[in-house]
Amino acid sequence: METVQDRPSATRPLLWRFLRHEWTLAVLGGLFVAVVLTWPTLRHPASTIPGDIADPTLQAWQIAWGGHVLTTDPTQLWHSNTFFPERYTYAYSDTLLGYAPAGMIGSGFEAALIRYNILYVLLHALAFVGVYALVRQLGAGRIGGAVAGVAWAFAPWRLAHSGHLNILSAGGIALSLAMLARGHGWSLRHGYRPDRRSPGWAFAGWLVAAWQISLGFGIGLPLVYFLLAAGIVAAIGYAWSWWRKRQRPVFGRRLFLADLTGGVLFGAVTLGIAMAYFQVVALNPQAERSLAWTELFSPPWVGLVTAPGESWLWGDRHAATRAELVWPPEMALLPGVTLIALAAAGLVVSSFRVRHRVALGAGVVGTALLALGSTLGGDGDPGYLTLSKHLPGWDALRTPGRMMLWTSLLLAVLAAGTLTAAAAALRRFTREWPDSRRQAVRAVLLIPLALVLLEGVNRVAHPVVPRPPAAWQQVTEPVLVLPSDAGAFELNVMLWTTEGDFPRVANGLAGFVPASQEQTRAVTAFFPDPASIAYLRQLGVRTVLVMPERLPGTPWDGVAQRPVDGLGITREEVDGVLVYRLD
Repeated sequence: METVQDRPSATRPLLWRFLRHEWTLAVLGGLFVAVVLTWPTLRHPASTIPGDIADPTLQAWQIAWGGHVLTTDPTQLWHSNTFFPERYTYAYSDTLLGYAPAGMIGSGFEAALIRYNILYVLLHALAFVGVYALVRQLGAGRIGGAVAGVAWAFAPWRLAHSGHLNILSAGGIALSLAMLARGHGWSLRHGYRPDRRSPGWAFAGWLVAAWQISLGFGIGLPLVYFLLAAGIVAAIGYAWSWWRKRQRPVFGRRLFLADLTGGVLFGAVTLGIAMAYFQVVALNPQAERSLAWTELFSPPWVGLVTAPGESWLWGDRHAATRAELVWPPEMALLPGVTLIALAAAGLVVSSFRVRHRVALGAGVVGTALLALGSTLGGDGDPGYLTLSKHLPGWDALRTPGRMMLWTSLLLAVLAAGTLTAAAAALRRFTREWPDSRRQAVRAVLLIPLALVLLEGVNRVAHPVVPRPPAAWQQVTEPVLVLPSDAGAFELNVMLWTTEGDFPRVANGLAGFVPASQEQTRAVTAFFPDPASIAYLRQLGVRTVLVMPERLPGTPWDGVAQRPVDGLGITREEVDGVLVYRLD
């Protein structure tokens, strides 16, 4: 009979096996590398933010709003507290809706920053684990998976997007593909193995893909079309095999049902979010983006091998080339020198079959050409602009350089094949050697890992985020904060609303200006005067907060000196900020 004293010793082997398990080590390793290579993100998580104080503050608000509204009034999800009195304002940009569960944890301004910074680290870890899982499923070894995961998750080009959580949040793409491949019993190295099918893994893959879409269409829409194309190719291949062999290939009813239900769910999430964006365009025709945006952000050829300034290893070395780029954050697209070299070698020496290497190489070339946008052929048609003209929704993807996500993913798979073949060759070569010499020689495979880690070292800025002023605690919603000049300050104000119960504000910043906001900015340039006060009252605004130190050089310069006598409003100064109450 088991005794109490026996139980701890009995559980130790189980715990030890768990800690030594490949996937435990992969997850823990991914977390450790993410903390180190994103440092100093977690040094002051309650006051600083990676990148800049523009888009990151918007996205910290988005996550907080998603959590807040889903726990208070889910029916108002798309109608956020910003851009008052407009509707569907949550869909004015990629929503990061998939992070809403994190938004339910904690409340307030500091909680929003801490939440954002933790997610910033975790998304890098997920990107590593996702690619590790994908290349392992495709048939690569562990060292190949580790190098591929680091090279993709911390690629130099991604450092330029330190302020774009929606672009960095790509781990779900690789993870969903790994799960779908596992569920269908397929790998590059071993082909289709019916005995390895798993409907549960296939369904999980569709769920992860749906979650990825909920983070935004900026990188999610290409995944939609990739899965659609992959499904069509798989169906054609299935039909061809059936016709050629005169026998129906093994697939299975349970797997078919998993794909059917998962695919329907994935499609429903995609269409549901798309409908919100359609509403935005219907209400704001100026929100529709022309191809001129794509042409503006299309990088030159040299951009494919140019690193962003945030790269510790390559930033200064590529400064001269980067100076020639019109918009470096979207045009410095170096996927990594080590990654390119390993992938090039993988076209010749690899654990994958020749036809698969050729297909991967063609994918690398094709996606890299798409990343050039209108630069390809002088107009990008055929090319990226062809997709913009013919694929629904693609015209909204104004930055073709983000196709480097797919280019670098394919490069990572090729690189993993190279290292897997190298590891196998070393095992054969050193089979008869003593253990110490064998391990020492095999350690050479750690060199590529060290190199991709080195290329992932960042020098991303971590500025202090402006805190809400003391006067913020005294406002009565709806609120207008002046100046409201379409700058990053608008995004700071959006984040301020997390301090409190998300008061409605007329402020906000998106890729277009809603008609009501444009009129508000024009009318309030003369605030406080009878016309602007009457307009704001009709709009529903009850409090105007004026930040005097931000007024010089804006249309609102001089507001603080204008009298309020006879206007039927009150003005109070609170710690250097002017509070105007209109009721």
